[in-house]
Amino acid sequence: MDFADLFPFAPEVGYLSLALVNFFGSLVPFVPLPGFLLLATMSVGDKFDLHVLAALSAVTATVAKQIIFFASYGGRKIIRKETRKRMRPFERLVKRYGAIAAFFAAATPIPDDLVYVPLGLAKYNPKRFFIATLTGKLVLSYTVVLVSHYLGLSLVEPVIENIDDATPIYIGMLIFAASMTAVVVLLLRLDWNRILRRFAPWTLDEHNPEDKGD
Repeated sequence: MDFADLFPFAPEVGYLSLALVNFFGSLVPFVPLPGFLLLATMSVGDKFDLHVLAALSAVTATVAKQIIFFASYGGRKIIRKETRKRMRPFERLVKRYGAIAAFFAAATPIPDDLVYVPLGLAKYNPKRFFIATLTGKLVLSYTVVLVSHYLGLSLVEPVIENIDDATPIYIGMLIFAASMTAVVVLLLRLDWNRILRRFAPWTLDEHNPEDKGD
């Protein structure tokens, strides 16, 4: 399989295709792969400006993640009172290390929504979240762009060269997204009071400074 089979419109549309694929790919929780592959593909050669590619990828991904963050931010209103009480220690933990967690999630290829959804539920500062996420996405995007530009697609091509049909790839993405969604649901069901009692007892304090602004 060639990359053109995954993104047949990319050579014609160019930057617009990257913006659309990266935005909608980032908007769907836990499915970042299409944007990464397209960004890597467009970074090979000199047809596209590397700085524009990295910036466009970072900005569109950050905007999409901001939407997920605010959806989680408002979603806490529909969570049962008992669930909110169980999650309170976890929310305090997330708030204290929110910027670091958001940056790390954005700068690495981990399923970042596992971090962003709890940050939204904890009503983390939106401006800090945006800055940390954008900075992290810039680091990740430049890494993908530079590695792909100077090393080519030799690191990625072996993964897909023996694949004749893209359907299994998309099915795999959906399965992975469903699995990560199940993890988020599990986070809502855990008794964080008991889990954090030994490792972060300060999160159990009902008068904790992290509760300001709630």
